[in-house]
Amino acid sequence: LHLFSFLDKNSRKSLAKTCHKLLEVFQDPLLWSLLNFHSPAELKKDNFLLGPALKFLSICWYSERVKVCNIEDWMKNNFQKDFCNRHENIVSDFLLEVCNRCPNLLSLTLSGCGHVTDDCILLLLKSCPNLRTLKLENCVRITDQTLEAVTLYGGSLQLLHVDFCRNITQTGLERVREKCPLVMLRADKSANMIPDNKPGKKFMLEKALRKLVQL
Repeated sequence: LHLFSFLDKNSRKSLAKTCHKLLEVFQDPLLWSLLNFHSPAELKKDNFLLGPALKFLSICWYSERVKVCNIEDWMKNNFQKDFCNRHENIVSDFLLEVCNRCPNLLSLTLSGCGHVTDDCILLLLKSCPNLRTLKLENCVRITDQTLEAVTLYGGSLQLLHVDFCRNITQTGLERVREKCPLVMLRADKSANMIPDNKPGKKFMLEKALRKLVQL
């Protein structure tokens, strides 16, 4: 186990193929308390085990391709939509597996996961009651609904980051500070960013406000 701990996932899988004894080590839950992934494609590989021993999970995608996922759906052209359709549900489906298999998760970090939704984080908070650290960076579909879920189901949460999550509002952040004063909250470049509103919706809202002012 000690020797395996120095290897990456691919090396562990390769070594496990050499004999039955090393395969047993590969399958030992103690080896899989920490998982780091650097792209959605890695989640589909058969070079790791997912189980109740998992305590720390990180999925961080820093590729230039993340910019495509961060474009509002109504602004994407056909090429961009096709690109997103290829991996849109990969991270969300993986997190659903985490909800079912990893109730002892303590820390989750998601960066550049532009297709992860509030519903997914809500289910994870319910399924992993011991979660202490939740870091969300550049997850553009995360809104105040996630912050509300934190106030309801994040009883063990100690650290919450929602950096570069442009659909988070100042109102939602203030609610977390009010309801969860012991949680260390950070929201760099979130509440001050422009949310994803269609120009048509924004125009109609401004028009209605002008009418109200006139009245």
